[in-house]
Amino acid sequence: MNKSEKQLRDTLAKIAKLASSIVASGDTSEQSTGHDSSNGSSDSATADIPAAANLGCGIKQVPERLRVKAAETATRINPVNAPSLAALGGDAAAAVSDPQFLTLLTSKYWGPSPRVLTVSFMEATPADLRARIVSHLNAWSKTGCISFRETTGIGQIRISRGAGGYWSYLGTDVLLIPQNKPTMNLQGFTMNTPESEYKRVVRHEAGHTLGFPHEHMRQELISRIDPQKAYAYFWQTQGWNKATVDAQVLTPLKNTEIVGTLADQTSIMCYQLPGSITKDGKPILGGIDINLLDYAYVASIYPKLPFHTSAQHSDDHTHMHDHSTEDWSMEEDVPDEAITAAAQATLAPVESSEDSMDVYASSANGVAAEV
Repeated sequence: MNKSEKQLRDTLAKIAKLASSIVASGDTSEQSTGHDSSNGSSDSATADIPAAANLGCGIKQVPERLRVKAAETATRINPVNAPSLAALGGDAAAAVSDPQFLTLLTSKYWGPSPRVLTVSFMEATPADLRARIVSHLNAWSKTGCISFRETTGIGQIRISRGAGGYWSYLGTDVLLIPQNKPTMNLQGFTMNTPESEYKRVVRHEAGHTLGFPHEHMRQELISRIDPQKAYAYFWQTQGWNKATVDAQVLTPLKNTEIVGTLADQTSIMCYQLPGSITKDGKPILGGIDINLLDYAYVASIYPKLPFHTSAQHSDDHTHMHDHSTEDWSMEEDVPDEAITAAAQATLAPVESSEDSMDVYASSANGVAAEV
């Protein structure tokens, strides 16, 4: 471990310790409910859609036939995404022979190179609303090297405000989604939606687009949940069956997805879970905005370098879309060459030769200085 790596880890540990002390002291006066709040009124694009009350966030998966390709794409874009079989242990590693199983162990991060992800909207959306949503997507770029930019064409990130709740595909999986399908859903968001919801929901979904899983699925937090109480609670409040609760709440993240920090129940990527489903009766607080540890984490995964992006805009496109179903036909699958071209198109030109380790360490230190 070189000096910069040690400096970053020390900074992360310091922030984690501070966050834990705040939680332990009971200073939660600004915490509200997690990803279950209602939104403001709808506009013409979503007038027939009820307010998104009590909606949980879901991470969308590509169809099963594409999961090996999704894992291969993620690994090609960022080799660090590949699972470390050695970390599983000799017997377990030897038992892993099914490629579909390996897809479960593959992360979906974009890698440390600066990237610009273009954004478009599936429905007719007023300019002020588009700008507001994109500005919240870009909250992560305060310490990270990936940014979002609206395009007049078809974006790599395609946002719908239609029915279906809040969800996003995870990281590099967005490249495999046909261009007539959304990659993120923000049901019912309008200019009347409270700013607190933009911070809580839009920034959370942007985190998934960057490849971040749910923080409440850390083993330390899952171990606090009573499964039977969780099944009953999510059936009553979300209509989720046992398999969905297992997938969304009770399946712990693998250690290879985690930078060595404590589980953070106030992370923007963490659900708020009530004390009625925990073993000790204490709630899992959940996050309402990107916190200091989130900013330090994104700085470590996506080290920020000084770079300049040229103003590139595609021609306007008129495109029809039907996202009433969760899947699409095999004929609509994105060709390999199109996936490669789309990934290449996200790369931002870099005009700096600074050592990335020094830069992301200083980015994390900048966040720590705000404490």
